[in-house]
Amino acid sequence: MDWISPRSLKRLGMLNMNRRNVDYISRYNERSSYPLVDNKLKTKLVVAEYGVKTPKLLQIVRQQHEISHFREMAEDLEGFAIKPAKGSGGKGITVITGRDGDDYIKASGSRVDSSFLERHLTNILAGLYSLAGTPDVAIVENLVESAPSLAKYSHQGVPDIRIVVFQGYPVMAMLRLATTASDGKANLHQGAVGVGLDIGSGRSLNAVQFNRPITLHPDTGLALENIQIEAWDEMLEMASRCYEATGLGYMGVDLVVDANEGPLLLELNARPGLAIQMANGRGLLPRLRAIEALKRPHFTPLERSRFAMDTFASF
Repeated sequence: MDWISPRSLKRLGMLNMNRRNVDYISRYNERSSYPLVDNKLKTKLVVAEYGVKTPKLLQIVRQQHEISHFREMAEDLEGFAIKPAKGSGGKGITVITGRDGDDYIKASGSRVDSSFLERHLTNILAGLYSLAGTPDVAIVENLVESAPSLAKYSHQGVPDIRIVVFQGYPVMAMLRLATTASDGKANLHQGAVGVGLDIGSGRSLNAVQFNRPITLHPDTGLALENIQIEAWDEMLEMASRCYEATGLGYMGVDLVVDANEGPLLLELNARPGLAIQMANGRGLLPRLRAIEALKRPHFTPLERSRFAMDTFASF
């Protein structure tokens, strides 16, 4: 895999945080739309109206007395995920992948009992993981089973795909792979691996961990070149549809490829990070400017995704 230094990235149009905040987030994102993406429950409901699939919703826990209903439901489940509706950065998410008697097996392999899960739900309701520390609701979702073609590359966590969407156009993408360092979470700041993806084909480009180039996954030892994302056309169109659903001009769209359901939306982010540029070895600015310069924007998600595939494959 080729590597481009941070200095070279700047010359190639690397977007910095100040410019992102002023020229793109503040300019293209209406603050009135933020609640749609800062609340996972609202996100699920609004994107469903635009044909974007999300993991099946099993239960919403809004009040303390509803935890008893969760206990009854969980007894019949092998796997599920508990998420705070207003959490961020993966905080407060507990993923259960199996059962052993009365114990629940977490994605990390550790065991917890029902009282642990009930305390976790109580903490979510109290706002322990919410963006502003305000009271929250808990979402219980069906367990995502990653497609085998991607699952083998990740360590103790579901790999996901982050796509930056600008004015409805998917402009840059990366695959995020969990590691021991990231504690099974697909969070680059915590040590997950970022693999840049070619918008035109969904194939891997460069890979980084802690902003340093790598060629092998640190835990699985698998080579990170020649990875191909399944249903790539469909994923780009799904990401593009989120523009109509939210009205946000600049956002991050996080998707997974489920073994049974295909592409699913995990969440949206109105303030997507910039590490995606390091993973791709390319800056965002040239692509953003190309969209801003369009005299005749494309009106449908399919048209926009196809334009992006044709245009940014060679950027």
